[in-house]
Formats: sequence, structure tokens, C-alpha cells
Amino acid sequence: MRHRSECVAAVLACLVGIALPASAAPNGELRVCADPNNLPFSNSTEAGFENKLASMVAESLGRTLSYTWWAQRRGFIRNTLKAEKCDVVMGVPSGYDLVETTRPYYRSTYVFVSRQDAHLDLSSLLDPRLHRLAIGVHLVGDDGNNPPPAQALGELGIVDNVRGYSIYGDYRQADPPAHLIEAVAHGDIDVAAAWGPLAGYFAGLSGVPLTVTPIRDGERFAPQQFQFAISMGVRKGDRALRDQLNAFIEEHRTEINSLLRSYGVPLVEAPVTASGGHE
Repeated sequence: MRHRSECVAAVLACLVGIALPASAAPNGELRVCADPNNLPFSNSTEAGFENKLASMVAESLGRTLSYTWWAQRRGFIRNTLKAEKCDVVMGVPSGYDLVETTRPYYRSTYVFVSRQDAHLDLSSLLDPRLHRLAIGVHLVGDDGNNPPPAQALGELGIVDNVRGYSIYGDYRQADPPAHLIEAVAHGDIDVAAAWGPLAGYFAGLSGVPLTVTPIRDGERFAPQQFQFAISMGVRKGDRALRDQLNAFIEEHRTEINSLLRSYGVPLVEAPVTASGGHE
């Protein structure tokens, strides 16, 4: 989840009689912190689903939308939200400890991506074919902070046939993370294991039909997670803005889900707990 699910990445709120704190753009702006080159989430032409969502929120709040653009890599929160250059990040893992998070507005999963004409029908990490297929995964760095599929495959001893694609890539080019999905379409690898929103979007743009399937058996690799709930993030202590965003999420869930599906985001339900509720 790039960078958002790992760093392994969005929406806002409805103002109903809640006073704005001084930090929440008293001049009537909705100030969003975003990556200018990170589709399907955001880019500088505002073509990502987080951009569209931010527009929905700004309209609902009666504010003018503005952006602080910064590559979503290490130091992103420090140089944007914490520096008070902007007030909200549209997509962060729920409970992300660097920010105050809203309630989740979607939950997605890591997926397998393969060519339809290969008829692999992969869904399980325990599928024995993974020991011989050429598998592509995103890599974040050499500090052990790689995405769950890369770590799980390593635990299974599936290493020699795994090829790493930098999640960051060459930032001078458009959409660096898309290269992993393009490698499947070009036949450079047999299957990719990638974060669902990214995989679903670029698979939908592929000139070669691709199959996107949620990865099963992720629970066997605790503490790794293969499904993540995604929230918006504001500065810690900015509970008024957080509450406004929570209200927007609750009132516009149907529109939010429709937007996400239009971008190919695989949506999953939260697991049911023993008490019958959701996590």
C-alpha cells in the first residue's frame, strides 16, 4: 500500500455547526497534502481518486481546495502536515501513529495480477506453482520494511524466482509503481503481488487483459497484514477537523464506494469479530 499501507496510499468531512480550529484553514481553504505523481491516488493534474474525493469534501464544506505537493516518501508527513503547510492527507492506514486518523472510508487487500490468457487463477500464497512462476513484488528498501507479499514469500522460501520492483522507481517518469503491473502485461513476469488499489487501476488501463484476484491465506503470516483499512489523517489534536471528516464519510459512503470502484479499487469488508461486530 505503498507508502500509505506500508510507509506500507482518503476523504473528508461535513461541517454542521462545529467551529473550526485555527489550524483548519480559517481562510476557507481545504488544504490537502498530496503526492504529485502517485496515481491512482493523486497527481498534479488532480486525476487520482483522492483528488476527486478531496473535491467532493471541499464542495460539501463550502471551501476552496488547495494542495501542497510533496513526494510521498520518507519525511512526507514531517514536511507537509507537521510543517502546517496543509491540513489533511487523504489516504493513510487507519491508526497511523504519525497523524490523527478518521474512521476508515475503505478497506482493501493485496492481490495477485496475471494475464487472462495464462489462466493461472491464482489466489493462495500456498499454491505450489508459486515456487516456479516468475513473481514480481514491490520493494520499499533494504530496511526490512517491504510489503507483506515480499515478506511472506521469503518466509515460504520462495526467493530465487521473485523479482523486486522499486515502489519509488524513477520519479522523473509518470506513475513509477505501475511498472510492476506493466511487467505482467509485457510477459516479463508471470504474476505480480501488489496493493489492490494500485493493481486494480493499472490492470484496468492495460491493453492486455489482466486478472486481479485477492490474495488468500494472508492470516497465516502474522503479524503481516494483507488487508488494510484506510482513513484520512489530520494533525494530532485537530479533533474538530477529524470529526467533520468523519461526518462526511458517514453521510457519503455510497458516493465514496462508487468513486473507488470506478478506479478499480478492490473493496473488502472488515473481518467480523467474535462478538459479532467488525474490527
